[in-house]
Amino acid sequence: MSVSSVPTTKVNSVKQQNRSTKILFASFIGTAIEFYDFYVYATAAALVIGPVFFPRGSATAQALSAFVTFGIAFIARPIGSFLFGHFGDRIGRKSTLVGSLLVMGTSTTLIGFLPGYNSIGSLAPVLLCALRFGQGIGLGGEWGGASLLATENAPAGKRGWYGMFPALGPSIGFLASNGLFFALSLTLTDDQFRDWGWRVPFLVSAVLVVLGLYVRLKIAETPAFRAAIEKRECIKVPSAELLSKHWLPTLLGALAMVPCYTLFYNSTTFSLSYGVSVLHMPRQTFLGLLCIAVVFMALATPLAAWASDRCGRKPVMIAGITAAILSGFLMEPLLGSGSTTLILLFLVIQLFLMGATFAPMGALLPELFPTNVRYTGAGVSYNLGGILGASVAPYIAQLLAAHGGLSWVGAYVSVASAVGLIGMLCMRETRHVSLS
Repeated sequence: MSVSSVPTTKVNSVKQQNRSTKILFASFIGTAIEFYDFYVYATAAALVIGPVFFPRGSATAQALSAFVTFGIAFIARPIGSFLFGHFGDRIGRKSTLVGSLLVMGTSTTLIGFLPGYNSIGSLAPVLLCALRFGQGIGLGGEWGGASLLATENAPAGKRGWYGMFPALGPSIGFLASNGLFFALSLTLTDDQFRDWGWRVPFLVSAVLVVLGLYVRLKIAETPAFRAAIEKRECIKVPSAELLSKHWLPTLLGALAMVPCYTLFYNSTTFSLSYGVSVLHMPRQTFLGLLCIAVVFMALATPLAAWASDRCGRKPVMIAGITAAILSGFLMEPLLGSGSTTLILLFLVIQLFLMGATFAPMGALLPELFPTNVRYTGAGVSYNLGGILGASVAPYIAQLLAAHGGLSWVGAYVSVASAVGLIGMLCMRETRHVSLS
C-alpha cells in the first residue's frame, strides 16, 4: 500500500461517516418534528381543546368532542400515505419527505392562530377539524419515507439499528412537546394557559419545521431508489400495485402496529385526561410524570432495535407484544391507585413497552415490500395501524372508564395487543431480506 493511499482511504471513510450521520439525522429530525406537532395536539386535546373550541356543556361531552377531533387525523393518515407514497415511489424519497414536513408544520402552526368558539362560534370546530385533517395528511407521508431514508442506506446487518432513528424521533418529539407544556404549566396561571398559553407550542412548530427543511434539503436520494430508476422499475400507480399484489403484508403490518399505538395513546392522552379530571392531580405533576416515563420509551428503542438485528424482528416483537398484553392488567391497580409512585410505574411500563414494540418496525415494515411500492406500503401499513390502534383509543378508553372503570380500559389494551400478536405470528421473518 502506498503512502498516498492512506490519507485517501481516511478521507473516503470520513466522507462516508459524514454522509451516514446526515442521513440518520435527517430521518430522525423529521419524525421528531412531525411527532412533536402531533403530540402537541394530543396534549392540548386532553387539557384545553374541548373548552376552547366547543360549546359549553358537560366536561365529559367536551372531552369526548376533543378526542373526536384527535381521531380525525388518524383517518387522514392513510390518505396521506397513499398520496405521498405515490410520489415517494414515483419521483423519490427526498422531495416527498420535504412536502410531508411542510404540510404537517403549516397545519400545526395555523392551529396556534385559530380563534375559539367564543369568538367565531361553530366555525371554530370546523376549521379545527380541517387543520387536524391536514396534520394527518402530512404525518401520513412522513414515517414511511423517513424509515426508507434510513433503512435503504443501511449497511448489511444494521437495518434495525438504522431504522431505529426514525423510531427514536417520536420519543424526542413527545419529550419536547410535553416538556414545553410542563414549563408553561409552571410559569402561567390556569387562566393564562387557557387563554393563550396553550397556543405557544403550536407556534413553535414553525421554527422547528424550518430546521427540518434545512436538514432534509441537504441529503441525497437513497441508493435503492436510484437503482430502481436506472432499471426502470418504477410503476405508474404504486397504490394499485400494492393493493393487488401486496395486500397481505400490508394488512399484517397494520395489525402489528396496533399495540404500539394503543399503548402510547392510552398511557399518554387518556391517562393525562383521567389523571387531571378524575384523580384531580395537578396538570404539571402529571406532565412531569410523563416526561420521566418517556425517557424509558427512548431507552427501550435502541435496545429493541439492536436485539432485532441480532435475533430477528419476530422474536423481539412477539416478546414485547406478549408483555403488552399482560400490562393491561396493571392499569386499574396502578393508575387507579391515585399514588404518584404507582402511576409513574404504570406510565414507565407502558411507554417502555411502546418503545420496545415500535423500534423494530422501522426496519420490519420496509422489509415487507419491494422498492417500487415500499414507500406506499410501509406508510399505509403504519397508518392503517394508527386507525385501528389510536384513532379512537382515547375515545373508547373514555367511554369504558365512564361505564366500567379502569379495568375495562386495561382489558381494551390487552385485546388490542393480542390483535398485534396475531399479525406478528402470521408474518415471515424479514431480517435477511434484501432491499435492493
